[in-house]
Amino acid sequence: MMPCISHAQKKEKLKSADSLTTVTTTIDSAANGEKTKKVNVYNPRKAALRSAILPGWGQIYNKKYWKLPIVYGALGTSAGVFFFNLKTYKDTRLAYTIKYNMSLPTATAADSARVDEIPDYLKRISLGSLRSYRDSYRRDIDYSVLFFVLLWGLNVVDAAVDAHLKSFDVSPDLSMRFKPGYSPMAGTTGMSLVVNLGKKRQPALLTAKF
Repeated sequence: MMPCISHAQKKEKLKSADSLTTVTTTIDSAANGEKTKKVNVYNPRKAALRSAILPGWGQIYNKKYWKLPIVYGALGTSAGVFFFNLKTYKDTRLAYTIKYNMSLPTATAADSARVDEIPDYLKRISLGSLRSYRDSYRRDIDYSVLFFVLLWGLNVVDAAVDAHLKSFDVSPDLSMRFKPGYSPMAGTTGMSLVVNLGKKRQPALLTAKF
């Protein structure tokens, strides 16, 4: 007899579901053979509210930890674009104001002295170009705020949808073991890799002949 090597994962099974909550049970098999059972309750409203308060909180509530880098990456990028646009807008507005005052017939020595306040990368840009850049970055600020709000909203929607989808058993009983003997599928004798994808499904046989 050849030894049977098996590997099992945590199994989360649907217990009950209605329009408000989804209840699942998680069975964890320890190395010593003991099994622990935990009841998990998922509420889409709670998940959405938590993500609305703090991005990623709803994903943590749903145990979708792998989504956290996506949530914070998207929001962090949009926030970075916002602050870049805001800083550049302030610089171009300042440069335009100073150059405009200097171009007036009533310009004073104090107006000319302010030229040193203009950032170096804007000193050689003409007055008309500065006005165009100022208006452009002002619009970009609005767009970046809009994208940030939309991404925050998608984070809320994602948390609510994930909590709803807990009513589907998307985590079947996964197990894998090696089984020696004859494989009807391959028509040979050897070592078969048996993968169980669920209690109601037939195991998939992957045969390797030795």
